[in-house]
Amino acid sequence: MPSRSRAREVALQSLYQIEANPGADDLERLQHRERFLQGRLRAASLVDFARSLVEGVQAEQAALDAELDSRSQNWRVARMAATDRAVLRLAAFELLHTDVPGPVAVNEAIELARRYGTEASPRFVAGILGRLLADRDGVPADDAPADS
Repeated sequence: MPSRSRAREVALQSLYQIEANPGADDLERLQHRERFLQGRLRAASLVDFARSLVEGVQAEQAALDAELDSRSQNWRVARMAATDRAVLRLAAFELLHTDVPGPVAVNEAIELARRYGTEASPRFVAGILGRLLADRDGVPADDAPADS
């Protein structure tokens, strides 16, 4: 697995842990996240990349959820499976707040959904992110893929 892909995977795991353990205080959560990232990635540049993704998703979560809600049909982010929600937030952050090429962010998210989600997750993630990418790039809605 390429290095940045591995960093995205670890960032996804970290986001999932954060959501699954809401009772942890901020200092405890920060210390655990740092140990987790460093233990899984080791290379400082990858730890920094993963940390920037986690912190970015956390800082922009409300806005990301609104963007995702507006593009998902019949699903609110709060009702989505936790893994799908984390994958979508991570990819939406990359699409909207980084210089990662859109198709790369979408493909990486689909692979994460395939690895960590259900059988339906990759198609679901692809549909929502396809619409987000189309909107970001000004592509007419009729040309954007649909989720199931």
